[in-house]
Amino acid sequence: MSFDRSKTPTWRTGYRFQYEPAQKGHVLLYPEGMIKLNDSAALIGGLIDGQRNVAAIIAELGAQFPDVPELGDDIEQFMEVARAQHWIELA
Repeated sequence: MSFDRSKTPTWRTGYRFQYEPAQKGHVLLYPEGMIKLNDSAALIGGLIDGQRNVAAIIAELGAQFPDVPELGDDIEQFMEVARAQHWIELA
């Protein structure tokens, strides 16, 4: 079964994506703690706004990084991990 890029990701209730100066990077805050995101995850996370679907996120990052051929697959993989970890919901 292939990934449905028409789905729109949103951060789960209680989760907040933000830049954390003390961590010198972007993090995902949630009631039980914090996850420091790597640069790639931070770029994707910054586009999760409940308005853009996965295809739009792929298109936007594809325009910024046109020389990355597997970009769409990498973003799908992030979405699958984030959903499995209960960071996001896809609707």
